[in-house]
Amino acid sequence: MSKVYFSNWQGEIVDNRGKSVDDWAEASAKFPINYNKELSTKAFVGWDGFALFQEDVDVVKLALNYARQYQEYSEACGKCTPGRWGGQILYDMLDKIARGEGQYSDLDHIKEVSSTMTTTSKCEIGKTVPVPIVGMIESFEDQFITLIEEQKKSPWYDLEDDKYIANVTAPCTDMCPSHVDIPGYIEGVREFDFENSLKATRSTMPLAHVCGRVCPHPCEDACRRANLDEAVSIMELKRIGADYETDHELEWFHPVKPKKPRNDGKKVAIIGAGPAGLTAAYYLGLEGIAVTIFEELPVLGGEVAVGVPEYRMPIDKYNKDIQLVADLPSVEIITNHRVTADRLKEIEEEFDATLLGFGARLSKAVRCKNERPEINGYWGAISMLDKVNLWHKYRIGSPASEDLKGKTVVCVGGGFTSMDVVRCSIREGAKRVIMLYRRDEKTIIRNTTLEEYTEAVEEGVEFIFYSAIEEIFTDENDNLTHMLVNQYELVPDPNGGRAQLVKREGEDMTIECDYLIPAVSQALDTQILPEDWNLEMTSWNSIATNGKDYMTSREGIFAAGDCEYGPMTIVNAVGQAKRAASVISRYIYDGKITLTDEEIMEDHMNRLKVYNKKEKITNWMPGLPREVSEKLETEVRKDNNKEVNLGFTAQEAAAEAERCMRCYYLGMVAV
Repeated sequence: MSKVYFSNWQGEIVDNRGKSVDDWAEASAKFPINYNKELSTKAFVGWDGFALFQEDVDVVKLALNYARQYQEYSEACGKCTPGRWGGQILYDMLDKIARGEGQYSDLDHIKEVSSTMTTTSKCEIGKTVPVPIVGMIESFEDQFITLIEEQKKSPWYDLEDDKYIANVTAPCTDMCPSHVDIPGYIEGVREFDFENSLKATRSTMPLAHVCGRVCPHPCEDACRRANLDEAVSIMELKRIGADYETDHELEWFHPVKPKKPRNDGKKVAIIGAGPAGLTAAYYLGLEGIAVTIFEELPVLGGEVAVGVPEYRMPIDKYNKDIQLVADLPSVEIITNHRVTADRLKEIEEEFDATLLGFGARLSKAVRCKNERPEINGYWGAISMLDKVNLWHKYRIGSPASEDLKGKTVVCVGGGFTSMDVVRCSIREGAKRVIMLYRRDEKTIIRNTTLEEYTEAVEEGVEFIFYSAIEEIFTDENDNLTHMLVNQYELVPDPNGGRAQLVKREGEDMTIECDYLIPAVSQALDTQILPEDWNLEMTSWNSIATNGKDYMTSREGIFAAGDCEYGPMTIVNAVGQAKRAASVISRYIYDGKITLTDEEIMEDHMNRLKVYNKKEKITNWMPGLPREVSEKLETEVRKDNNKEVNLGFTAQEAAAEAERCMRCYYLGMVAV
């Protein structure tokens, strides 16, 4: 809720003109009333209307500057006349009125051009920019009429007292934790301009091979195309540019030209060479800032390398993402370097800032009777996946098939890690693989993806829903033999609250098995953190930050990824690390924690919510089917680690890219 002077956002009119501030009604939208800790906001203008937070806002100048921002920030593709020239006409007419040279006919002209833009522009930014401008003319017509009748300038026309800050986003971009310019890279695919496609991705996401394959793609949940037919296959289109670059052995397509090493004595330490660490190093390295990554494992890539199976994320592709970072001249990576609490203290003294980016690599317990790690056959998910992937990707260790072939494996979980466990167990030759999950099929799909779940079922994984282990049983040699499993049902709350899981009495079952692999979640190994630092921790024992600049409670120590939030997706870790790197790049020089205007606006627009799931899409042709990439047949893939998803052909990718509606939206604040 936001207290406003006037608002017409999404058709909700809140008009407090003539009332005292204490009596102002509130708007339901979460407007950015405070830009940051120092500045209040005078007004917000965006795709769905506008809001004024003070009485003395010059609405004419506000409309003029929104039209100006469209010229500066517009992502219009230039393929339609309304989008390309309509905004220029709006700006010219508003400027004419604001400088005291307007006529009544200019208001009619603005409305006519706005109507044309709204109904005929090909992209969403061209359709929506006129909306708040027309709204301001209709709701505050007296301000426009006065300037026309008296042929005088707007009182604030020549003053520079107001600051106008704008940002362009899209529903998919807004939902993406890394704020990837999704319509931008899709446009590159559509035009077969794979270089610009990849540059658009790498502006905020350096791990294009990875996130084009194993991202949970929350962006697709906010794709406006789904309001019409089906969401665009956003994730798979991301890998097109990356595969093009590496398959053709081209020079790196950086979003900006990397700067030469600064050699100014400033340097940053990063603990962990996983997605968070690599991302922070990349964006600091592009700025020429000296970075050293300390990695405990003998290989780079973190949990994506040793946890995500080869059939989902081929290591040769991931190694290209890693090489992209390692090739930056100001980046140094040291492997086989375990950072202890004492070593972390030394690093803090040696470096100007330190980013903690280590993963959560301790498997949590199932919490059943007789659960003991020393049981023969009890195997933590992280340890199990380490063995599988270190062997298949690096030939380190020995094959997990020596342990699992011909065995019965039970995994407890319901997320990506558990999916990796059961599908790897199939490939390692287990004769029977079962996943127990306390919730239902819909929830496990929501936790992972429909593709992951479908492929696991096809490969022979058995899913037993609404189930949980009560007790583990062993023989005289402490070998796992079987387990008692309770079954549950979801019972609605008669008072309308959350439905509860209730045990189904008399329906327990016994499952004989050789291995139990808990994959319910992972925990952070906090031994790395010096006790005398007294770092503030969250309730789930991860390192607390404010979630915006990623500084911990100890000055100069930052955290991102799993160690900041707990086990999270790759794209979340990347998004946090990108922001942390940005903050660090300024902090090491001025000692201040600041966000850029773009980052502040990203946060404001995210709270406001760009995507409207109930929106009815018009003026688009429905029925363009979503392209489906080729997958290896089940019998071909289930006993090996060949990549399952073969990706789009160039023609399929272009056809899928055509389905994107370019839903760019422009938001602006006046401060």
